[in-house]
Amino acid sequence: MGVQDLESLLEDYSQICDDIVFMQSKLLVDGTNLAYYLYDTSNLDQNHGGEYLAFQAKVQAFFKTLKNCGIEPYVVIDGGPGGSDIKLDTRMDHKRDLLQKIPAALKGGKMGIYPRFTTTVFEQTLNDMKVPLVRCFGEADGQLAALAREWCCPVLSGDTDLYIYDLPAGVLPLKHFQWDSEETSQARSDIPCKRYTSSRFCRSFKIDCQVLPLFASLAGNDDANPIKINWDQFLPAARPRKSRTAAHLEDLLSWLGGRTDQSTGGTLKAVMKLMPNMSQQEQTAARTMVRLKMLEYELPSSSLWGFFSEGTVPPLPAEMLRCVPDWIRAPLARVELSGDVLDLLVHRRNTLQTQVERSDLQSSDLTSKHIRQVWYGLLLGQGGREVLEVDRDGLELARVKVRPLVQGAAKTLKLDSLPQADPAVRLQVCLETLGVEEETLEGVPAHLRLPVAVTRYWLRRARPEPTLLKALLMVMVQGELNRRTGGTTGWQGFTSHNRQPLDGVVAHSFNQWQACLKDASQLNLLLCKPLLEPHYAWLFQGRLVHRQIQKLQEREPEEHSADFTRLYRSLLGAVTQPDPGANGRAGGPEAQLRASMGHLRLNT
Repeated sequence: MGVQDLESLLEDYSQICDDIVFMQSKLLVDGTNLAYYLYDTSNLDQNHGGEYLAFQAKVQAFFKTLKNCGIEPYVVIDGGPGGSDIKLDTRMDHKRDLLQKIPAALKGGKMGIYPRFTTTVFEQTLNDMKVPLVRCFGEADGQLAALAREWCCPVLSGDTDLYIYDLPAGVLPLKHFQWDSEETSQARSDIPCKRYTSSRFCRSFKIDCQVLPLFASLAGNDDANPIKINWDQFLPAARPRKSRTAAHLEDLLSWLGGRTDQSTGGTLKAVMKLMPNMSQQEQTAARTMVRLKMLEYELPSSSLWGFFSEGTVPPLPAEMLRCVPDWIRAPLARVELSGDVLDLLVHRRNTLQTQVERSDLQSSDLTSKHIRQVWYGLLLGQGGREVLEVDRDGLELARVKVRPLVQGAAKTLKLDSLPQADPAVRLQVCLETLGVEEETLEGVPAHLRLPVAVTRYWLRRARPEPTLLKALLMVMVQGELNRRTGGTTGWQGFTSHNRQPLDGVVAHSFNQWQACLKDASQLNLLLCKPLLEPHYAWLFQGRLVHRQIQKLQEREPEEHSADFTRLYRSLLGAVTQPDPGANGRAGGPEAQLRASMGHLRLNT
């Protein structure tokens, strides 16, 4: 995201960025950008469903390095589009692009399709480390820039939209932030990096800083560009280009820098004169679009200072007041609710996450549709308009209208008063949705009850019928035992990206399970956590569970401790035990797995 090819231009004009060492300072962090950057640059496997524990370790190492260097991070997370829908087309184009990359990912390619719980593990890790963290009520760029200007500290990000703001302490580009090359001596610790400032950029290209938002809009930021001008005609013949990838930006800057009148209004008028074949109506539409895009770079007043300094929850934007209950502000800001809640309440839309799976099978998100319907019902009520879900059909984008559902105990709840509702009723809504009786979970550790209930739901609803329960539970059990001891038993060697083709059917089945877990987690959070949130980093490891399936198929001998066997029996019994009078799949073929415990050898 950001201004197209601006990063490439800066690589070609490397003198624009200063080489510095960074230490002993506040630092505002673009959290969403950092989460995906750390996952990507750590070379963690993307295609098998997530290497969450290794990712957690990388996040911990990053923030420990900041602490060692006397750097105080303040992390800001995106909250979705907020009240504006100006970038909707761009987001849809991005999803289409990801869908087309699925076949290459199935063959083992690293295509930037991130596992479903990437940002969840990132946020949970930061909360465990007590790193200051806030979710914006909309996109984070403007709020990051406003607070950076107020605090006079830099922003750490890879989003070039932030390069357009006039920030006194500038931006530290993520790709040049050498946190894992920490320079330590007896006197200091610091991090080598580069610093970008818009003032130096403007001096280099001889443009006025006030024209930067217009430059970004003409260059084409996250949105479709209505201005179609061949800027290379304005590059002086005697001046060779330095940039190949970003030649169009270099040409545009040459034109802007050659103008005597660099006011925004005068420059925009001149742009319109360069398109004489446009009708008056087309020019008006183009001018309006450019001005709307320029508004994105107007620096707002900071609403985050009070949150970080005093815990004051930011106010809701005016356009959200009528559709977002006031109580939701605090859990959203504290990252206890997903930003998807805002998109649902404001736009009645939910864009489902692209995953690596066989395109000839139905979307893995269809398995958890019922959970989302209950979630929508609590948020929007049953009598309102349907929710527009953005999913896939094959490798094509699909828009499907989904009806909110209010049934059972949920009929007694109202969104405006959910936190005050009887905890027993909120728990009942969660369990009813998943089709689980409370007594079924009695022998399960409290923080594993949600994933166990989700696994029961998955067994009944998934298509094709899951045959992978044993491998899933074995990885879950080992993860829990490792969490208790701080060990990594059985998990060595499953961190780097695997470029081998993967079993698409197996991947699809586990994607269904993760979709159910993610949507059940969203529902549980909205109900104010009647079930404890699990430790996601220890719960599922993609390559390990795929390998476990191979071992079971090949009947490789395994030895397990008494603790392992005891916990496995507990989880298996809860997952496969049929509810009274139930005819679901939980009492079907998978119940035969209970007998398989005889094949687990104990190492006591």
